Amino acid sequence: MASLEHTLLEPTTITVLMSDQQQQQSLSPLRVFFKDARSVFKLDDLGKEIAEIAVPAALALAADPIASLVDTAFIGHIGPVELAAVGVAIAVFNQVSRIAIFPLVSVTTSFVAEEDATYKIISDDDLENGEEADPPSTSDSEMKELISDKDQQKTVYSVESFETEPNTIKHQERKHIPSVSTALVVGGVLGLLQALLLVLCAKPVLSYMGIHYDDPMMTPASQYLTLRSLGAPAVLLSLAMQGVFRGLKDTKTPLYATVAGDATNIILDPIFIFVFRLGVSGAAIAHVISQYLISLILLLRLLRHVDVLPPNLKDLQFSRFLKNGFLLLARVIAVTFCVTLSASMAARQGSITMAAFQICLQVWLATSLLADGLAVAGQAILASSFARNDHSKATNAASRVLQLGLVLGLGLCFMLGLGFQFASRLFTKDADVLHLIYLGIPFVALTQPINSLAFVFDGINYGASDFAYSAYSMIIVAVISICCVLILSHSYGFVGLWIALTIYMTLRMFAGFWRIGTATGPWRFLRSSS
Repeated sequence: MASLEHTLLEPTTITVLMSDQQQQQSLSPLRVFFKDARSVFKLDDLGKEIAEIAVPAALALAADPIASLVDTAFIGHIGPVELAAVGVAIAVFNQVSRIAIFPLVSVTTSFVAEEDATYKIISDDDLENGEEADPPSTSDSEMKELISDKDQQKTVYSVESFETEPNTIKHQERKHIPSVSTALVVGGVLGLLQALLLVLCAKPVLSYMGIHYDDPMMTPASQYLTLRSLGAPAVLLSLAMQGVFRGLKDTKTPLYATVAGDATNIILDPIFIFVFRLGVSGAAIAHVISQYLISLILLLRLLRHVDVLPPNLKDLQFSRFLKNGFLLLARVIAVTFCVTLSASMAARQGSITMAAFQICLQVWLATSLLADGLAVAGQAILASSFARNDHSKATNAASRVLQLGLVLGLGLCFMLGLGFQFASRLFTKDADVLHLIYLGIPFVALTQPINSLAFVFDGINYGASDFAYSAYSMIIVAVISICCVLILSHSYGFVGLWIALTIYMTLRMFAGFWRIGTATGPWRFLRSSS
């Protein structure tokens, strides 16, 4: 009976497989962007996997900019000079932080996802019987070199996520993932270096940003930057650990930690600023406390599930991190320099222009970063798929996250177009600042679909370990955009800055579209299947 049943089912199975193969063969590179577009909101296995990763990741990523918006709102009620000063200080801090940590976070997410995908899950019954399983084969030769036979035998992976109930955790051994230890060491060292650099060079850096030593903005800006720099080690460590959790497809833990820390920041802000009368210094102190709280929560959670300390120094993958990290470092410098240069040019136009630019920029980044949740989901899923040579899932995941990114961008465009004019009064009552904000609203709103796609393309490139293309293409984009910022800000002032930023994000989106659309690099397999 079993043989007969198998015989009857076999033609159906063959038909389904042939149908899937024909569908894949009919897929040209450009059709990746429109593949299964009607199923964009479908909660199939892929849709659920994206949602489970993207939604918590988006909320966690949006939490910090929202906390910065709250800082901006509180400081805005102190005065426009303080608001402009803090805007410059935040731009400097974010620039240095991104240079230090974003390459590490992106590399860590991809490496952890790849390492996690190369291991075979071992059940508790197999362990009790003394059975061992070899990891599945992978085409990534670099991964084979990283994992020794000894480590493969000792490593135990469980199907349970980091949400496992406490009473079952004790029956599981902690995971040993070499990338985790390396990421924490590099993050800690970079955090200490960043803190030392900004504390010692606060005033010279602010002067370079356009605030002269006799400018009224210098004192509050240097106070805020110096105090906030003390939290740099916590910021970099927490972001490194978030990269680890993302690679393990657990974005809920970073969300819980981030919400707890940012809620603490929001509660402490009015206490330190107005009750203790510390002004901008109080806002910085509240932010530092919140960052150390986030770092502590993530570390305690990570220690329960992962071996943070490597068995020996050979497990640390500094060469692998540095090789790809330097590529992304060049990219991040190019990415952030355009925004930082824009802030500098706004500061040179006076405190009113800088205050308006700061408010528009914070709203622009806070809403656009929601798309980074989809980018994180795309990166984690694609990294696992490419490690397993599952090109079909990689293609489907890329299509789905891009389509969702476009939908998200259109929704944000509609929301900001209608609501930002009314919400702007929450940040300031100054009529001159509000006038400039109203000029910036069309740019902030209409660029949302472009921004969303650009961020999602970043995640896709990282998931495919296409770090070289990401770096080189971004350098070209930055050179063009920097020229636009310098020329347009001089000719058209505040509006010119936003025209230049619109050009910058459009070029970023086109660079991502070009890579997949031309089926080059890791997407060459689309040519053979078209």
